[in-house]
Amino acid sequence: MDLHTTAVHAGDRKKAPAQIPVTTPIYTAASYISGSMEELDRVMGREEPGYSYGRYDNPTNAALEEQARALENGFGALACSSGMTAVQMAIAAALADRRRSIVAAGALYGATVGLLMNVLEPSGCAVRFVDICDLDAVRTAVAEARPGCILAETISNPLLRVPEIDKLAQIARGAGAALIVDNTFATPLLVRPLDLGAHFSVHSVTKFLAGHGDVLGGIVVSDEEHYDTLRRLARITGPVLGPFESYLTMRGIKTFPLRMDRQCANACRAAQMLSAHPQVERVYFPADPAHPDAAAIRRLFPPNLYGAMVSFELRGAGREEVFRFIDALKLIVRATSLGDVHSMILHPATSSHREISPKQREGMGIRDNLLRLSVGIEAAEDIIADLEQALGVG
Repeated sequence: MDLHTTAVHAGDRKKAPAQIPVTTPIYTAASYISGSMEELDRVMGREEPGYSYGRYDNPTNAALEEQARALENGFGALACSSGMTAVQMAIAAALADRRRSIVAAGALYGATVGLLMNVLEPSGCAVRFVDICDLDAVRTAVAEARPGCILAETISNPLLRVPEIDKLAQIARGAGAALIVDNTFATPLLVRPLDLGAHFSVHSVTKFLAGHGDVLGGIVVSDEEHYDTLRRLARITGPVLGPFESYLTMRGIKTFPLRMDRQCANACRAAQMLSAHPQVERVYFPADPAHPDAAAIRRLFPPNLYGAMVSFELRGAGREEVFRFIDALKLIVRATSLGDVHSMILHPATSSHREISPKQREGMGIRDNLLRLSVGIEAAEDIIADLEQALGVG
């Protein structure tokens, strides 16, 4: 079934009374009544499907999880209260029966770096960062660190590097490690990490999947090997997404392929304009033929779909000039998120990567003149006109 069709129908209308609701209802119950103790015993023991307590699962959440599982072609999914919770749950499931050691991409979302360095390392988990696009460096790091898992992003935040997920999966499996891929920037429309051999695909559903700026949530889609562990840990720690947020996410996902198609096309046009502008020093965008990962992009991405994120550096700009440019924008909004229907801009050094030291940011290639643009579904001409007028403000 085509992904556009799957996004519309998956998850809904699974359990039917005489009349079937068109969309999955919002179930707000904290607990559920069973017909007998024998039935409750079987449900609690996961010997038969059913619901008992809201920390374990919920019919609205289950519908969203089925929708996400189908989009990512996984075995099962877990809806979480945030994208960072989803990352943490994936790592916990990956390391449950493995050595507490992680090899992670050197360029990651700032909060993910913080999770690794400020939460996992102090609790006894060894973390080693590596250029995830350099397969020889990855092989060396894996041989030396003997990790329980490898952590990467399909499209890195914010410099938009693209590793060879299938080859990372081969390295991980050869070392007995699990591969976790944050697929937020790419979405299942561009890449399905589990189809490429990954064990987990993680999303902040706040972004492109829900897509309307009204949901905070995350999701983990896993393979069969890790799903029972993922659910077992979730039943203990209770990371579950609320039923209202699950409903809103499902509603957003139904149109996500249409939105993403438009956003990808708009991003291409915005990147072309920025690349030609004299006030722009450099543009980072996967469609660039000179992109350092161009070969991987051609091989892994569908034709003419490169994502909706564009990062760029203002020529000779410091903090004052960067702020002046952002403040001059009239259509594109200043906000610390991405993936919404409206275009959004962010200054990584003071937002997404603020908690990372200046020295570490510099090592990651994140300079103070770098901006990250999430391109929305507005008319491309209006997005470009807003960028052009702001670049002209001096």
